[in-house]
Amino acid sequence: MNVNQLSNRLRTVAAQLPEGANFADIGSDHAYLPCYVCLRDVDANAIAGEINQGPYESAIEEVERQALTDRIDVRKGNGLEVLRPGEVGQIVLAGMGGPLMTEILREGQNKLTGVQRIIVQPNIEARAVRRWFLHHDYTLVHEEIIEESGHIYEVLTADKREAGTASEYQIGRRDVQLMMGPYLLEECTEVFKKKWRKELMKKQFVLEQMKLAKQPDSLKVNQLNTEINWIKEALDQ
Repeated sequence: MNVNQLSNRLRTVAAQLPEGANFADIGSDHAYLPCYVCLRDVDANAIAGEINQGPYESAIEEVERQALTDRIDVRKGNGLEVLRPGEVGQIVLAGMGGPLMTEILREGQNKLTGVQRIIVQPNIEARAVRRWFLHHDYTLVHEEIIEESGHIYEVLTADKREAGTASEYQIGRRDVQLMMGPYLLEECTEVFKKKWRKELMKKQFVLEQMKLAKQPDSLKVNQLNTEINWIKEALDQ
């Protein structure tokens, strides 16, 4: 892959950035996403954060190759420690697990001053990020689910919550919407159904294994049964 052959996954992420974005791509790898955005938007600026030395050096090389050193600053560091408070208006976290994303956001919470939009593409457990948004004054405004090269990806966009904003979650349905996504549940696309058919099989297998234990954990069994029922209901729409 290179900046001119950006994956559909990252193009879906890029589409959620506003024109003239001043954003940070955390875990930027080769800085393909910042380069892609800045090459197509002359008013965009970016910080590419990377913790690992190899990808950090690759990012510097890519930014130099694209003649974007005046608009993309490549920084080495862990999570949001590469930022100063108020420095960017948008943050991108893509290609890592939901729990790791929430850890990065939690540890760097003091760096979120002025961040109006957070765009995430969690590889697993998107529920963890939705829950973090809910409890930290960010409103989920857009969700997209795509399939590429045999993998299914979710892209979530959240904006800083304004006073008086109605919740994106329905009373009595919040837990299922946190798990499956309020907008994705509503749209219920074929890709969404494909993902949750797989998840249903996994959960049913885990449930059967748990029942074989001499003393099954009743709380976990009940939770799995509940989630299995949620998935079945969604697939029956």
